[in-house]
Amino acid sequence: MSDLPPFEWPVFLPGWVWLCGAGPGDPGLLTLHALHALREADVVVYDALVEPRILDWAPRAERIYAGKRGGKPSPLQRDISLRLVDLARQGKRVLRLKGGDPFVFGRGGEEGQTLVEHGVPIRVVPGISAGIGGLAYAGIPVTHRDVNQSVIFVTGHDQTGQAPSALDWGAIARASEVIVIYMGLKHAAQITGELIAAGRLGSEPVAIVTDATTPRQAVLETTLGRLPEDAQRVEPPAIICIGRNVLLRHALDWQAGPGRTDPLGTRARPESA
Repeated sequence: MSDLPPFEWPVFLPGWVWLCGAGPGDPGLLTLHALHALREADVVVYDALVEPRILDWAPRAERIYAGKRGGKPSPLQRDISLRLVDLARQGKRVLRLKGGDPFVFGRGGEEGQTLVEHGVPIRVVPGISAGIGGLAYAGIPVTHRDVNQSVIFVTGHDQTGQAPSALDWGAIARASEVIVIYMGLKHAAQITGELIAAGRLGSEPVAIVTDATTPRQAVLETTLGRLPEDAQRVEPPAIICIGRNVLLRHALDWQAGPGRTDPLGTRARPESA
């Protein structure tokens, strides 16, 4: 890391596993600690959502793919966790690289528990989650004082692959102005039905952001009532955002150029407000 400003970089010791977030896609959103880990690691165990260009920053490391994608053959989570234990016990510097943040619907907590149970020391390197950074790249702020004072992040499926039955969708619908759903395309129809039954309007703005922050990023703007139909038109990975904050994309779609409109009239508000 000699080409970076002076800093007391943490030592990546043999036999350690670093649980590291790779961010939502754009390599530039990687943290400096993550870049340091890539350069120091002996082996990188990476997920399906890790942008391939990021792995180029680990030229000397062995690369092991451990991606899990819905509906496709995937390694068992327990096998992945135990593989990390085995690699660490071989005295290797093991970088577990996960898309987004390792502790936000990334199973990093489960892997960390297994490592600790087997006496393997760990370090956690947070990353930018797609539910925040991915939406920001689409020009959608997850919070805005004229729109929402809360935001709820939920997963669109549980351990069985079904829509989470343990979630109280009615309470979620009533509790927050903005709802951000990870991995929700498959069960969009069921989730939509639950939210509308709890009082959310079918006309409520919705955005589906796919391949967030990458050159392949696409944004589909729709409504809650049309979400089940429109969700079938896109492929994962995707983030679904439900709420009036989606309208701010008309002004804040920075990748498309200067803001087109100000749908909430926020520019007229005095700075002291």
